[in-house]
Amino acid sequence: MKNMTLEKIAKVTEGKLVVPAGFAGVEKKEIQGAVNDNRKVEKDYLFIPMVGARVDGHDFIEGAFKDGALATLSERELENPVGPYILVKDSKLALKQIATAYRMELSIPVVGVIGSVGKTSTKEMITSVLSTKFNVLKTEGNFNNEIGLPLTICRIRDEHQVAVVEMGISDFGEMHRLGDIAKPDIVVMTNIGQCHLEFLKSRDGILKAKTEVFEHMPADGLVILNGDDDKLIDADTLGLKKIFYGMNNQQVNARDVQPIGLSETSATITAFGENFDVTIPLPGTHNVMNALAATAVGHTLGLTIEEIADGLSRAETISGRNNLIKIRDITIIDDCYNANPVSMKASIEVLGKAAGRSIAVLGDMGELGEDERKLHYEIGTALEDNHIGYVFTVGELSEEINKSLSNTNSSCMAHHYKTVDEMLVDLLPIIRGGDTILVKASHFMNFSHVVEALKTRLA
Repeated sequence: MKNMTLEKIAKVTEGKLVVPAGFAGVEKKEIQGAVNDNRKVEKDYLFIPMVGARVDGHDFIEGAFKDGALATLSERELENPVGPYILVKDSKLALKQIATAYRMELSIPVVGVIGSVGKTSTKEMITSVLSTKFNVLKTEGNFNNEIGLPLTICRIRDEHQVAVVEMGISDFGEMHRLGDIAKPDIVVMTNIGQCHLEFLKSRDGILKAKTEVFEHMPADGLVILNGDDDKLIDADTLGLKKIFYGMNNQQVNARDVQPIGLSETSATITAFGENFDVTIPLPGTHNVMNALAATAVGHTLGLTIEEIADGLSRAETISGRNNLIKIRDITIIDDCYNANPVSMKASIEVLGKAAGRSIAVLGDMGELGEDERKLHYEIGTALEDNHIGYVFTVGELSEEINKSLSNTNSSCMAHHYKTVDEMLVDLLPIIRGGDTILVKASHFMNFSHVVEALKTRLA
């Protein structure tokens, strides 16, 4: 990591560097990486032990040195240390301070992806486009919080030409802290939905919290906004240049959007007056929106239309996010990593395009605040509008989905259960050839168990 010597790290963290006998001169050495997981330690890395509810990272310091660590942080003085360490008050705070200092040493453009829904999918789409021309460092999985983001920044190396980082929050002030670390040159905002209402109270609150990032961008920074979102179309970007994308005659827009089965979507994209046709290997209009955001980023960073189209055609999803699993002639839509009203309705729309029987297995959506029951109840309308055949709901809040379908005398065959295991007893026997099964809920519902049970049954 450029210029990140142990001496400098001790300074930026306001820590005390302790150098045991036999390590003279080590304070001038640069670390090659920084991790908080001892299993990821490599030669000359800095190990950052953190104290969790169940595990104390300090217990793994000796092992980190055996695996080649140059040094470690520590929140307490170490007896007979086997290598250099920096004594700090708070390892988590120190990680942020290290990442913030390292970001100032970097000259590559950083793209921040922000929004209520679709951050990870959009980040993957942007990376796919930019990778046709650049060596891109991206956020792994959804390492988008106050630990994941600085760890991602610390992964940037000399060979990387662009970084694409996901930035996720749940309360006011968090985006200020993330923005201060990442200092993005380009920000993509996907939408202002109904996530984290428990803390942010309203969509206006969500907008206010997410746009904190603008205060941490350079004067020549660029904001790329979903122009179809009623909150973002009028968002105050503090004088920063902005580009809008969407379906409604924005600077980057799409028309003739057509599903190709459940796995692809075709569209004609117009970007700054240029048109091109593309087939995106992902389902749903929401993925076309992600493609438009990626197109805007690619154009901004100098990619040709041909390079952008090539990147879009190679886009991939990740496990738990609209991931299609084919077993014989049965399709499982694995979208169980997370859920909110917007993403739930988008996934139901995709399921509605299935040729055979459609089965929705849905669970509770978290952090929706005082309107959580109403927002679950409204999912029933999406199920009915998309003519979903069978609906299996699990959880206290998801019972509202079942009530909605019952109250409207829906044609959906709806069943509700208190637990996943009870639901599986009824679900597994009815599956037959040609079925398409959507599995979606917030992460805490552990619906990955449903996906694994389906795969085992159908194997």
